[in-house]
Amino acid sequence: MITPVVRALIAINVIVYLVQRSSSSYDSQITSLFGLHYFTSERFNPIQLVTYMFVHGGFMHLFNNMLGLFFLGPLLERLWGEKKFMIFYFVTGIGAGLLYMGLKYYDYSALEEATNAYLLHPDLSLFSKFISQFYPAGIPSEVYSSLVPSSGNITLNESKLIAEESLRAVLNTPTIGASGATFGVMAGFAMLFPNTELILFPLPIPIKAKYFVALYALYEFYAGLHKMPGDNVAHFAHIGGMIFAFILIKYWGNQRNTFY
Repeated sequence: MITPVVRALIAINVIVYLVQRSSSSYDSQITSLFGLHYFTSERFNPIQLVTYMFVHGGFMHLFNNMLGLFFLGPLLERLWGEKKFMIFYFVTGIGAGLLYMGLKYYDYSALEEATNAYLLHPDLSLFSKFISQFYPAGIPSEVYSSLVPSSGNITLNESKLIAEESLRAVLNTPTIGASGATFGVMAGFAMLFPNTELILFPLPIPIKAKYFVALYALYEFYAGLHKMPGDNVAHFAHIGGMIFAFILIKYWGNQRNTFY
């Protein structure tokens, strides 16, 4: 049976999603205001470390996150109580966002430094190298469509504007979704109920929770290191949720001596 905090969390996520889907304008505004932006973005607001968990990019994004919360969350809430489970959920979600943004520092700081250097000393002969190095997938689409001439011949001033706006586009791309928190719930479940067998849907293959979560964590780590073109999943946010779940449960101490 679903528990009060899990029910409330799912309800809030569904309501926000329905508002998003009600119009493209609402979707854009909600994502921009409440998605988690990088710390140096002009759109960053500290409250986004909480609100980003309630914004989703599509139905399957929402469904997959809420499915894990629905099945595993109530077991933890019954074990800990409502207050402790809520603390756990938000700590893992916020921790996931912080870790992900911290790791992004290495990518974004290098991009900011290179962009500022190019703006100070623009050189068309180096522009293509700059783009291929820092934008291997190409100039962000919104920048390309509005600033790159149809002829493809870019002037020096246009190259500076493209470099500047491309950086802004990257910094203003938000991270959204409850994945960090739900992966925290998954890790918490595996720590407290390690020998409970889960069924891998759609295949009827039972696997103990501790092995399932360990394999999933290895996959997320690999996917984060070897990100494929077009992969917009924040894999290290998932890892962050798991890490903070581990730390918090260890801090609280073992809840029981016998696991099933």
